Amino acid sequence: MKKYHPFSESIVDVLVHKVNNGNRHFFRILSAYYLSKVASMMRCNIQTNDRGVVPVNTYVLNLMVSGTGKGHSTNILERDFLDHFKTKFLNTVFPLKAEEHIQILAGERAQTKINNKQSILPLSEETSLQQDKFQKHFDRLGELAFSFDSGTAPAVKQMREKLLLASAGSMNLELDEVGSNMSANVEVLNTFLELYDMGRIKQKLIKNTLENIRSEELPGNTPTNLMMFGTPTKLLDGGKTEEEFKQLLETGYARRLLIGYTVDNHRIKYPSAKARYLQMVDTKLTTSMQTIQSKFASFATRPFNPVLQISEENSIYLIEYQMKCEDLAEHFKEHMAVHKAEMIHRYYKVLKLAGAYAFTDNSTEITRDHLDYAISVVEDSGEAFHTMMRKQGPYERLAHYLADCSNEVTQHELIEELPFYKGSESQRKDLMTLAMSFGYKNNIIIRKRTMDDIDFFSGETLTEIDMNKLTASVSTDIAYHYKTTNPPFTKLHKITTAKGWNYTAHSFINDHRVGDNAIPGFDLIILDCDGDVTIPIVKTLLEDYTFMISTTKRHTDQINRFRLILPMSHHLKLSSDDYSRFMANVFEWLPFPVDEGAKDIARKWASHPGHYEYNSGGILDATLFIPETKRSDETKAYIGAAGVTNIERWFKSHTTKGNRATHLYRYGMVMVDAGLPLEEIIRKLETFNKSLESPLPEDQFRHSTIKSISKEVHKRGT
Repeated sequence: MKKYHPFSESIVDVLVHKVNNGNRHFFRILSAYYLSKVASMMRCNIQTNDRGVVPVNTYVLNLMVSGTGKGHSTNILERDFLDHFKTKFLNTVFPLKAEEHIQILAGERAQTKINNKQSILPLSEETSLQQDKFQKHFDRLGELAFSFDSGTAPAVKQMREKLLLASAGSMNLELDEVGSNMSANVEVLNTFLELYDMGRIKQKLIKNTLENIRSEELPGNTPTNLMMFGTPTKLLDGGKTEEEFKQLLETGYARRLLIGYTVDNHRIKYPSAKARYLQMVDTKLTTSMQTIQSKFASFATRPFNPVLQISEENSIYLIEYQMKCEDLAEHFKEHMAVHKAEMIHRYYKVLKLAGAYAFTDNSTEITRDHLDYAISVVEDSGEAFHTMMRKQGPYERLAHYLADCSNEVTQHELIEELPFYKGSESQRKDLMTLAMSFGYKNNIIIRKRTMDDIDFFSGETLTEIDMNKLTASVSTDIAYHYKTTNPPFTKLHKITTAKGWNYTAHSFINDHRVGDNAIPGFDLIILDCDGDVTIPIVKTLLEDYTFMISTTKRHTDQINRFRLILPMSHHLKLSSDDYSRFMANVFEWLPFPVDEGAKDIARKWASHPGHYEYNSGGILDATLFIPETKRSDETKAYIGAAGVTNIERWFKSHTTKGNRATHLYRYGMVMVDAGLPLEEIIRKLETFNKSLESPLPEDQFRHSTIKSISKEVHKRGT
């Protein structure tokens, strides 16, 4: 079970209620940054047994949708909590530590000059002279920036020089609206990339001139902290900004960042406005805030430059966690290099964050609890990282956008509304094709129609049917009182065989059965087979599908008349015109003729207490027939290009290498049921078998299929 640092959780509790946002992980990441910032300002370090001394610092990325309290929560931490530390640090701690360290540097420099015969002054005078030089240089570097929201690499190195002179403080880059500001700060972000581990960076070689004298590099390290926050859509825009961000992840930020990511608002629901108000002004909340303020103020009075110890036992515990992460990383695919890097280096983020927690607790060592607190946050960060990396691509977002649109949209409207829908006409076409392909596998249908050379697009999220709750309407009247019922498929016969009832596939406004009143939404295809095909042939042809047959009043053994009802894969909401076109596509797909009056959205069928039977098989894919969709166009194109009868086309489209013998036999039996002569049946089967991509072997064809069909013909005496 995960556990979190108690003081950090007290901060999170305040933020959750003040900001009215229940995303605790976002606030844990935020508090981790500020606790690390304070620890690094006080130059807290960790003495490890394998890496030497490691500075405490943290890099975080927090992404949350606009209007959910990112700015508000940051202001609370800055104004109500951190300022109590900041004032004491800038006014007392930093000047004092800078003065002390400049004296040390001056003494060391003076001693070196005297030892190297570069000065003839007494040590005290040379020390005073060097101290004056260091102090002037320190002052020329300007005031310490407690934090900054942008910069350049030279400016970072200049600020670092001031921190080296003082041997106190840290550099803290806080990049708001990272999606908008990242590109302008790539240079400084690359510099921070190098500073993360040990607070060190290589000096840039510049030309030495009278006007620009190369300064002597000062020893030491300067811890750095980084906080980037903003909205997911701005950073992950599917364009240049996202590409730059992923490059930063690949070059090392994936292993350095603690990540918070969500596309939900996480708003807390209250029963009333008064309940929400009382929560925000709760005196317990005020008391908690005062306790947190006092704690932050006390950080500036802690011993400066503490070095935290970690025992051998806890070092081994951390290594066990490291090895576990390495084992998990081995299971990632080869193309997931960024994911591997993030997983393998989680232990190092744990070490640094555990140091911040130990400093917060005024502990001299990192305990097992500190490691567990840090592991919990880092594991949550890892989950957020994987969610972020799996975020919707541009084509997915396009598909979902179209599915959410209540009206048709044009290319112009898509370009205006969607920042990622850019580029040339061919690029947008490719994006739309990908969106359609994505929708095909994710229950989203995208329709396209063209009028006056203008493309109109619409979409719909499909719902898979519940075979125990289908849609039908029933009435004893021809036009009125059609009540919606939701029978299970296996009980449909109770409707179709009831005496004196009528039924439809749709519901109607005011229960009045007329086309204009039809409520979009159906999941049953109801067809009339009116003597043009027999029940045995239909059962043979549709053997692989789930369907129900129910005979009508005019049915006889000689002329079969019956209803054929097939449940569909999805519940579709189509207009009257689209429903007619949908049914026309079904008629064209079927291998036998049916009454085309069934394409009327308000069509009703009369019940009759006749014979009924069910067949169990696969559910018919409704997406094959939805008009103005890629699947429908592909289905129609195949039917049009087949160049054979409907029966032949049907069997050809359903025949594969694994079921050739079965379908050849079925095809033969259909012709037997139709009363064709044996010679014609054999000729058609031979032609059909040869047309297959992988025909049934001749020996099996003759001695199995033809032999079985011949026996059936002779048995029937035809």
